[in-house]
Amino acid sequence: MRAAAWARGINMTPDIFINGILPVFLLIALGFGLKVSGFLPPSVWGPIERIAVYVFYPGFLIPAIWHADLSGLSAGPISLAVSTSLALSILIAFALKPVLRLSGPTYTSVFQGLIRFNSFVFLPIATSIFGAQAVGLAAVAMSALIPLSNMASILVLARWGQPEGEDTVDRSFRGVMARLFTNPIFLSCLIGLALNMVRAPSVPFIEKDLKMLGDAAIPTGLILAGAGLNFAYIRSQPVLVVATSAFKVLIVPLISWGLCRLFGGDALAQGVALCCGAAPCAAVAYVQARHMGGDAPLMAGIVALTTSLSLISLPLLLWLYHLLT
Repeated sequence: MRAAAWARGINMTPDIFINGILPVFLLIALGFGLKVSGFLPPSVWGPIERIAVYVFYPGFLIPAIWHADLSGLSAGPISLAVSTSLALSILIAFALKPVLRLSGPTYTSVFQGLIRFNSFVFLPIATSIFGAQAVGLAAVAMSALIPLSNMASILVLARWGQPEGEDTVDRSFRGVMARLFTNPIFLSCLIGLALNMVRAPSVPFIEKDLKMLGDAAIPTGLILAGAGLNFAYIRSQPVLVVATSAFKVLIVPLISWGLCRLFGGDALAQGVALCCGAAPCAAVAYVQARHMGGDAPLMAGIVALTTSLSLISLPLLLWLYHLLT
């Protein structure tokens, strides 16, 4: 009852857009503007991303998950829903391969476009719309999706990627696991969940430092998401870019939301599952495509278009969510 009553507070698409979604995309636009204007030299974006991922995001995620109330937040249904949604997307991608008759590298980029999600965008969208209480559920969703999407993408790239020159990526199972368990966002989710489960007591001076670091995570991550966009590559294969992007930001969120509802998730869990599914493709997909022999220009186009389309799809999906929740 409390979740349903709370959900009715989101009552107008303009409110959702102006107060929940637009601020997020304005920071993405700022990052894109900073990149294309040359205000900062290209060499600085890598170090900024590194400090955001390894320092700021752990500072935000660990204490937020540590103190989140996961007992009544439908953690089980949302984890099961996003995992099942990912599995269905993978099955659809495999089913499409013989039908579309794509080259190996092109197929790997379509595959990543269907299953990757951008936590830099998902987390601030979920917290901006649903408040701090969404952080715990968002962490549960990320803890499920980060390992599964990473492993699936690397395995598909290992099978169908065609790297030019020396292939320096360790494609073994051990290499995949090493990349997974050195992913700082995944590790932060695990640490926060572990502290939550054992009910570790607060340590004020540590948490104060973590909060100061964490306050920089969301804006820095969104600026980086914008700086990583490259719209020039949308023209490389426009039909594939548009079709893959539309599926990612329209169909996947409906699947995630429907499954969370089917599995008994409350209104908050359903909303977070919807936002998770609607998150655009992550920029790391382009990096992996470039290093493991995928179609990097196609991948860059999908990342850029999914980010742009989600500005339109998210308000529409949240309006539908309000009508049916």
